[in-house]
Amino acid sequence: MQVKKIPMRKCVATQERFPKKELIRIVRTPEGKVIIDETGKANGRGAYLKKSKDAVQLAKKTGALSRALEADIDQEVYDKLLEMFSE
Repeated sequence: MQVKKIPMRKCVATQERFPKKELIRIVRTPEGKVIIDETGKANGRGAYLKKSKDAVQLAKKTGALSRALEADIDQEVYDKLLEMFSE
């Protein structure tokens, strides 16, 4: 019986590796807009963040997300991420 390989990705803020399903993907679309990709399949350059408030705040403070996506990140993207993890 073959064991299924679990895809691993690295959080751009904490530099920790996690299974892909435990991270949230943020994408810079070909048009240059930055969106939160809940499906994990949107076109564009993607970066992964750990699903925690601390990771989002660290990414904002260090600019890790904007470096990874090579784009400026609007405050509303960070607000949406913090709102998602506040529950």
